[in-house]
Amino acid sequence: MRDPVGFAVFYQQQFDTVLGFVTRRTDSPHVAADLTADIFLTALEQAHTYDARRGTPGAWLHGISRNVLAAHFRGSARERRATARIAGRRLLDDQDVSAIEGRIDAARDARQLAARHAALSEPLRAVLDLVALDGLTTREAAQALGISAATARVRLHRARKALQRVDTRTTASLYAVSEARS
Repeated sequence: MRDPVGFAVFYQQQFDTVLGFVTRRTDSPHVAADLTADIFLTALEQAHTYDARRGTPGAWLHGISRNVLAAHFRGSARERRATARIAGRRLLDDQDVSAIEGRIDAARDARQLAARHAALSEPLRAVLDLVALDGLTTREAAQALGISAATARVRLHRARKALQRVDTRTTASLYAVSEARS
């Protein structure tokens, strides 16, 4: 991780994983590209902190990814609040209302799952996201979060149980994917 050639290989191996991590959490390809670049820049700057005894390079990079993304969202929230204070409120026109209604009707099950997901505590949600969405094993997720593998397994189990209370058709695929990677 400390030599430029080694980091270039690491970058090539991890790029798709990091880009996928970011695109699942943002709605703009430009923001996703910027955040991906920021993540690798931070990884390059922090390469000296990597300790192979504490986990895999991928788990270390996921930890960096989570921190960079969290910082981005904090900054975005501040920016939205400032913009809201400055700008007048735009009223929705008929086309806006129709688009919103269409989204509501088309995503009923997804909204229920998202609400249940959002209701999870941050520790449960973090493990679930790393395993079910990002494809890490439970052990790698534990390493990325700085917790024991046993703690990660318990949190993943609790998160799955909480999500199962939603319509089982919606959670079946999420459960199957995360179960296969545990």
